[in-house]
Amino acid sequence: MAERQALISTDSTTSISRGGGQRQYGGTGRSRRGLNRMTTQEIKIKIRKMADLVSSEELGNREFTDLSLYEKKSLLINRELDEMGMGKYQWCVFTLCGLGYFLDLGWAQAFGLVGSAIQQELGVPDSQIGALSTAFNFGLCIGAFGWGMLVDIVGRRWCFNFTCLFSTIFGLCFALPSNYVLTCILACLIGLGVGGNIPVDATITLEFLPTKNRYLLAALSTFQPIGTVAVSLLAFALIPKYSCDTSLKSCNISEAPCCSRSNNMGWRYTIMILGFFTLLIFFLRFAVFKFRESPKYLLSKGHDAHALDILHSISKFNKTKSPTLTIEDFRALDYEEARRTGQDDPHSRSTTQNSTLQRSTSTADIAKRVTLGGLQKTFGHLAGMFKQKIYLWLFISLSIAYMALFWSFALAGYFLPLILKAKGIDADGSLADTYRSYLYIYTPGITATLTAAWITGFSKFGRRWIMVISSALMGASLALYQLVDSRAANIGFNAMEYWFQSIYAALLYAYTPEAFPATFRGSTSGMLSTLGRIASIIAPIVGGSVYHGSDSPGVLWLAAGGAWISTLAIAFLPYDTNRKENA
Repeated sequence: MAERQALISTDSTTSISRGGGQRQYGGTGRSRRGLNRMTTQEIKIKIRKMADLVSSEELGNREFTDLSLYEKKSLLINRELDEMGMGKYQWCVFTLCGLGYFLDLGWAQAFGLVGSAIQQELGVPDSQIGALSTAFNFGLCIGAFGWGMLVDIVGRRWCFNFTCLFSTIFGLCFALPSNYVLTCILACLIGLGVGGNIPVDATITLEFLPTKNRYLLAALSTFQPIGTVAVSLLAFALIPKYSCDTSLKSCNISEAPCCSRSNNMGWRYTIMILGFFTLLIFFLRFAVFKFRESPKYLLSKGHDAHALDILHSISKFNKTKSPTLTIEDFRALDYEEARRTGQDDPHSRSTTQNSTLQRSTSTADIAKRVTLGGLQKTFGHLAGMFKQKIYLWLFISLSIAYMALFWSFALAGYFLPLILKAKGIDADGSLADTYRSYLYIYTPGITATLTAAWITGFSKFGRRWIMVISSALMGASLALYQLVDSRAANIGFNAMEYWFQSIYAALLYAYTPEAFPATFRGSTSGMLSTLGRIASIIAPIVGGSVYHGSDSPGVLWLAAGGAWISTLAIAFLPYDTNRKENA
């Protein structure tokens, strides 16, 4: 997508020609001619000066010369972002991505809160009401995978805007029908947009934050409990006031007096307000704030000049000094890499490939080459995950951690209210009391995510071991839920479980994009989220086989066991990201 606003580079060798809808970056030929006039020794001196700009902490136990060409350029981009500091542009990105996190749990909470009102009005039998949650979770699965892949293929900017657009369109439509099948379809389509929020927004935020401010990646998760509390407040204000009496049956299966659309508008008002808030977020992202494509993504696609141009645009927006990194610096690195690998010209590969293609006379051979080339161009970035064993190890460990975590809180979210109801603990409580309890349970989660941010930025303890402790305590909270025998105990144990779950999830969501390079960061984050969503769909089905009303320790042990399996997976991660420089 072309930039909506013209950007001007201060470097004459990166001057930009704007013709039609495409942006052409000039200066490359002149840069190479300039480099050709430089001796090999002069280029080495230039590269040594760039290496001196990168701190030893960023390099870890490696030398600058040990890095790949992409990693070298990426570290230099990081240095420019560090020089800029946490400016107005970065705060805008953080806030708008945080609102994406808000929508993630806000919509999930909304479906949990309106389900009983929908069931009563439409006359949905108990055996089918779970289809609403299943449809939403199925949409989340597809959304997490699809947007996660697209963010690495078409870019961050498209996905940043269109995840919210999907949620807005179908969210505003959700309250219109009085047909349960159509309602489930719309829930799935809302999930399709919402599912991309965490992998997309975490990736974007990380790639614009200065190194010293990366603790804010964990702070993004603060918007999740805020979303949960805000939607709970909204439901508390509207649903009890504008709902049918709980003794009435649906007009679809009963004669008057019965529960009809006209006297059961509370859940619709709740969804409509959330839909309009989603529209507001989309408007802020698309029309008010001019989001620039991520320089890391542009580097991964070989658009070096465009990446530098974005840096100049951000510095102008922040009113800070212009970056000192130039296209000649990148070309010097290209030249050195080409010389090291025995290539005369790093830009000649595409010409060679075209010549090979032209020499093919067989139509079938040409079609095969074009097809394979297209697949390589679209999905070739995933190969990086399999080239290094450490990334494969990391992905497998995190896959287990994500699936076990989602398994655990899906069982808790689905069966804890049922166990509570079967025990008769909330039998005397009103509908308003139920919604008030949600506020007591979820509000402390805000302090958990802020604690996670502090751990990420300022604690000397590695975040991996904090994740191990918090996930283990989450499992213990679920196992101890067997002791619940009153409404107060329910709120206390639920709040404790949610607190440990929140701190663990915040650290896990922050760790994931940091652990992978930008080349396939969004794709891996999306795939991990998808695996977790799949586990959350399967968990209630398995849990149903061991649920026996008030006496259901099997369900609680399944949930606790999931949290403890996640604990083990985190303990075996190959490294922490506290001292690992993000590429």
